[in-house]
Amino acid sequence: MCTRVSVIRCALALSVLVCSALTVSCASLHHYAARRLGDALASSGTGFAGDDDPELISAAAPFSLKLMESVLQEDPQHTALLTAAAASFTEFAYAFVQEEADEIEAHDVEGAFARRQRAWGLYRRAREYGLRALDTRHAHFVDGLHRDPAVAAAQLDLADRAAVYWTMVAAAAAISVNKDSAESLADLPIVEALAERLTALDPDFDYGALDSFLISYEMGRPDRRNVDSEAQRHLERAVRLSEGHRAAPYVAFAESVCVRTQNRDEFMAELGRALAVNPAERPQWRLENLLMQRRAHWLLAQVDELFLQERSSPP
Repeated sequence: MCTRVSVIRCALALSVLVCSALTVSCASLHHYAARRLGDALASSGTGFAGDDDPELISAAAPFSLKLMESVLQEDPQHTALLTAAAASFTEFAYAFVQEEADEIEAHDVEGAFARRQRAWGLYRRAREYGLRALDTRHAHFVDGLHRDPAVAAAQLDLADRAAVYWTMVAAAAAISVNKDSAESLADLPIVEALAERLTALDPDFDYGALDSFLISYEMGRPDRRNVDSEAQRHLERAVRLSEGHRAAPYVAFAESVCVRTQNRDEFMAELGRALAVNPAERPQWRLENLLMQRRAHWLLAQVDELFLQERSSPP
């Protein structure tokens, strides 16, 4: 049953719509409604970020993702919503599809493969939304990016930071889960160009999120020297910029660097730091931290498989 307050609100909303209808066409009103809904959806991620129930978000996210896509069909040039779609599809694929693939692989190889293929498709979808977001601000940007990634990336500015980040992360993640895909591997120069441009535009992006990404990215670049020290530098910057309140850089370093160098003690220490982060202290990173701590627990359970040599006993 409607309350007095809700009735008043409905009446006010109806008045606004009637007044609008007198001055604009139905098509314009329809576009206005789609734009307003797009604005709301583009900012909805902040509500998800502070949630303390990953399973609830896992169940709710698909509806939100499909709603985003429905609105984008009505308003395909909504830059903020395109960027939000790129971010949301990337986060969902990593947290609730790729992670599950890793966790079940030991007892269900086929299931893990199927989930990674699904994650790959979601990452590719996220990549497309990110590219579309950039194309709305820079005419023919995507065409130029495929011709000469470095030249195209040079035209990007500070307002493009979020779209650049999520496009880059989605493309890199697609490569990581399907290294046999020629389609994904062709994106390597694009990922490189976007990473370099974002580093030039805003090296401190999102309180160290860029540095957390670069920890893993640097370790996958065989053409670079001193990758271990570069990854260590990115870890230190990410921790400093987030004031130690994000678990992600510790997990990235443990998984990407410590496993490669077979430094078991450091691996255990970095994951211990990740688990020591209190998700309640920074609500804007609560969900992220809970998910990364879940990853940390899983990695700790795999320690004997990840490290071939037992830790040497003290003399």
